[in-house]
Amino acid sequence: MKLLTPDIAAALAANAAARHDAIARGAREPDPRPVVRFFSPVGAATWLATEIDADGILFGLADLGFGCPELGSFSVAELESVRLPFGLGIERDLHFEARHPLSVYAEAARAAGSIILGEQRLHAAARRPSRRG
Repeated sequence: MKLLTPDIAAALAANAAARHDAIARGAREPDPRPVVRFFSPVGAATWLATEIDADGILFGLADLGFGCPELGSFSVAELESVRLPFGLGIERDLHFEARHPLSVYAEAARAAGSIILGEQRLHAAARRPSRRG
């Protein structure tokens, strides 16, 4: 599977440009919503990407399934080259739609020990009725 469509690549590049522009102006860096989620169909590895550079290096939240998700860079080419059992590869979540900025996903994933469990907690919290009086 080709992991990036032209629209996804453009959105990732726009986020990178916005961050570089903020840095150049001395402004606070943006906290964008992830544009795309990749996952291993035979394991817990999950990646949420917000940016891409000219060399195909993505930035976002990476979780290899060892209980310590972290922010960092990862290569689109490396993700596309992964060969898993049964002839499978890393997949793009076709139904992913980010509801939160990357910092919220990162905080939830670190607290839960995985992106998947962190997302489940975020969804559960959103479904709870508000206790405002």
